[in-house]
Amino acid sequence: MKAKITVMPKRTVLDPQGKTVLQALESLGFKGLQEVRIGKFIEVELKGGNKAALQKKIDEACRKLLSNPVIEDYEFTIK
Repeated sequence: MKAKITVMPKRTVLDPQGKTVLQALESLGFKGLQEVRIGKFIEVELKGGNKAALQKKIDEACRKLLSNPVIEDYEFTIK
């Protein structure tokens, strides 16, 4: 099984990296862009087992290490 995790800055948090990328894209001629937000994508290979237990384990990993819950949101899928 594989967990696919996406971590993004909360909507209420400024994203200076996203703003920089937006400005760079506009300077390269990409028009009509409204917003760019930069986050992280993480893939974790899991050993088999109970899907509910794996979800609990990944959720804990996200809260404790993979994201900063004060400024970031995360979501994940396990397949």
